Amino acid sequence: MSAPHTTGTTHLAPPLFKHGAIDEFQESGRTVSFATSGRDDALAIYAAPSADPQASRVKAARLGEQHVYLASTQRPPLSERRVFIIDTSIIFAALQNLLKKARATNTEIPQSDDDMQVVIKLANDYINFCKECCMYASQNITRAEPLQLDAEHYRRLYTCFSLFGVLYLPEPGLENVPIGDELMEWLNTHFIEPSTQEGDELSSQERPWEDPTFWPYLIRTSLRGLSKASAFFLNVLSKHPSPHLQSLAQQLTPLLTDQPRLRQFSAERDFALASRRWKDKVKTLRIELDRVPESEREDDFENWWDHLSDIVGILEGRGDVIKKVCAELGADWKEVCAVWGVFVNTRLSREDLPEIVAQVLDELPPDPTDLEDMVHSSLFLGKPRQALSEAAQLDIWLAAHLADLMRAIELIDTEPDDSELSLRQYYVLEYAHYLHSDPALWRITVDYMYSCGQIGGEMADQVLMRVPLHLQPSRDAATSSEEAVLIRDGQLAGVLKAVIETCHEYQREEIRRMVCRITAQTFIQEGEFGLAVSYCTSAEDWPGLGRVIDLVLEKYIVQGPASFASLVANIAPSLHKVGMDAGTKLRAPAVFSHRLQFAVRFAEFHHRRAHGDGQGAALDLVTMFREEIAPRSWWAVVLCDAVELLQCNSAMLFTSNDACLLIQKLEEIHIRVAQGNGDDYLAVLSRVVKGGEKHALQQLQAVRLSLARYYARCGAIGVGGRPSGWHH
Repeated sequence: MSAPHTTGTTHLAPPLFKHGAIDEFQESGRTVSFATSGRDDALAIYAAPSADPQASRVKAARLGEQHVYLASTQRPPLSERRVFIIDTSIIFAALQNLLKKARATNTEIPQSDDDMQVVIKLANDYINFCKECCMYASQNITRAEPLQLDAEHYRRLYTCFSLFGVLYLPEPGLENVPIGDELMEWLNTHFIEPSTQEGDELSSQERPWEDPTFWPYLIRTSLRGLSKASAFFLNVLSKHPSPHLQSLAQQLTPLLTDQPRLRQFSAERDFALASRRWKDKVKTLRIELDRVPESEREDDFENWWDHLSDIVGILEGRGDVIKKVCAELGADWKEVCAVWGVFVNTRLSREDLPEIVAQVLDELPPDPTDLEDMVHSSLFLGKPRQALSEAAQLDIWLAAHLADLMRAIELIDTEPDDSELSLRQYYVLEYAHYLHSDPALWRITVDYMYSCGQIGGEMADQVLMRVPLHLQPSRDAATSSEEAVLIRDGQLAGVLKAVIETCHEYQREEIRRMVCRITAQTFIQEGEFGLAVSYCTSAEDWPGLGRVIDLVLEKYIVQGPASFASLVANIAPSLHKVGMDAGTKLRAPAVFSHRLQFAVRFAEFHHRRAHGDGQGAALDLVTMFREEIAPRSWWAVVLCDAVELLQCNSAMLFTSNDACLLIQKLEEIHIRVAQGNGDDYLAVLSRVVKGGEKHALQQLQAVRLSLARYYARCGAIGVGGRPSGWHH
């Protein structure tokens, strides 16, 4: 079943109990319980017996069939959102590499022009991705999958991130340059006023000044510094019936189009001189404007003089006029602040901006219900912590990546708080937690987590250990994935390869071993013992390796020597690599090395015996005893398997010394069994012969008889087929 997720509330459908029946539900001895998935933090919600033994009167049988509701604490990224996340994660990784390099060279990024250029470039990359995603989401096209977030959402991200770039990431050397022009450019880019449609409608009219939107349009273009549009409509006024307005419009046009901008000058002194001259021309225009007789300041529609006076007041930099005009036009605080830096205080710096903004906000406060507007105001006011808090409510992606950049340019503290996390780490981990809702994004998730110190590293470790490895092959061999085929051919591939590479990248050796242990367990369950051996070895999981060997030997007990020998032949390359090379760093401890050697040698013994190589089989058998490879629990089995070789009439395969060794082992078994240690020596043979200790001893009596006869034959001919002093 599913549980649709809404903020603060999870509604179960169908419900666990009817509305108002909670008391009845509790009296039935049940409660609502849940379990969290380590794979993606999803919740499984279900009815469970109450923990209170007094209240729990329901029996397990009465619970019957139960619904399990799956709910997610996060809305997993889909469609365009996933593409956006993947693309921007590349920029994040590039910034982490820069920070890593800076730490290695003990460099403070804000003090390095080259490093700051890289940071600015990466911030612009973020901004451009927001813009591209906004444009993509705006397209009216047929999509294979519906958009998860609309164009308006990405537009908000675009405006917020670009404002951060304008305010906090100036080009090196331009930190103290007046900011007015940049703010106006940002405003005109993201909050277009007046609209192009308004201009088109007015320009199509023969007498546009008769339209009630004409003067608001012209004032807005003047406020926004849209000089081409302003000049066009001022030129239209040459046809106005008032000769005064015709003349004034002609004088106003060059003032709007030729206002000095600091970026146009190589020296600030030249800019100041040009600004004074321009201001003098504005004063002259004001004088001309005031000379217009009161009786001639209106046409048949409205008072054109008042509107023109407002435009001149804007050019004069009169704050009261600007606030009045903005209020009449319905402009908000952002527009007032941008206009302030262009007309009122042309030398307005980033450092002085918060003071001006605070004054404007007293009269025109931001909209508290509009998160975008709240982020803007916090950035304008120079309050990065507050901006991050509001950005997190808008989109945790925004808060995480702003915090990452703020930390890089030392805009926020690096010291952890009571939670043992810095501000940057907190928001990045919140974002990583959101990414974890999609298991397919595990690689990106751990990249963000590992950038957040010890706590983030431990969180990433847990994610890595739970990444679905997709090791099981398809039941239909024809549709088995290439990844599964490659892994079974002994190659590292697919998700498993990526996880292990990630462990190496972040130096998480213990996690790599744990993943190899998990992989080995999967292969054990599938009977892929060769692969299980390899991954146990890679994990240095020697007890696990011992379990694999026991399972391999179990094949002998359950299925007989032929199946056992065939199995070991298939996994022999993996077995030979473990513990055989004294120079390898992964050499198994002696106890496991001996068990390995026994499994291999015992299988070779049966392989040779089955293929008629009696001499080689005899050599294997004696070597297992002489070099103490065979475990005591298997002595009786090995001796029983020697009977066929002892009874061979065509050749004497053992020397008398060999026979004596076998007799010695047989006698030790009988003595130990008589002393009450039968389980240590006969347990395996009892299982092989499918009987108890008594049955096993009967089998050993057959071995004793065969050994006695063989030894007698050795004595009869003197050498047993070889000189009695011959040694292997």
